[in-house]
Amino acid sequence: MVDFTTYFKFIIMKKQTYEELRASELRHQDAICVNESEKEESFSDNIKYLIVGLFFGIIFIKAEIISWFRIQEMFQLKSFFMYGVIGSAVIVGMISIFFIKKLRIKTLQGEQIEVADKTFNKGQIYGGIIFGLGWAMTGACPGPLFAQMGYGASVIFVTFMRAILGTWVYGKFRDKLPH
Repeated sequence: MVDFTTYFKFIIMKKQTYEELRASELRHQDAICVNESEKEESFSDNIKYLIVGLFFGIIFIKAEIISWFRIQEMFQLKSFFMYGVIGSAVIVGMISIFFIKKLRIKTLQGEQIEVADKTFNKGQIYGGIIFGLGWAMTGACPGPLFAQMGYGASVIFVTFMRAILGTWVYGKFRDKLPH
């Protein structure tokens, strides 16, 4: 089905093909593309991210967020613990985004942060179902996956490789998927 707003932008602009315009609109939905930094960071600048990542991983381990048993308790509705953690993260994220927009907070490099408006689409339902099934079966989602590997759970390497494969497959078929 043709998106008429995109079609009319194509007619007015006449600088891009319809496919190029549609691809650029799809790419605008990717937060990483919208906020991609123009400034280069040196290796030593990236040490701060390593330290924050290590600190975050230690918190995941100590709080048992990476525990397969905690995750299974959540999916079996036996414990509120993980729902509380996730709910707290959503609330902190909402408050953070509010203040980023309101105070026009900039990145560490001094660049403006843009938070693109998102619209709901059926692809989010399909993606959520696939993500939830994978999380329930493996006991790992992308954030804690690295903490689990760092903790020494070597079997998680299989999950990590499948996550990489899934990301590659999504990238390969992205333009054909419902967005």
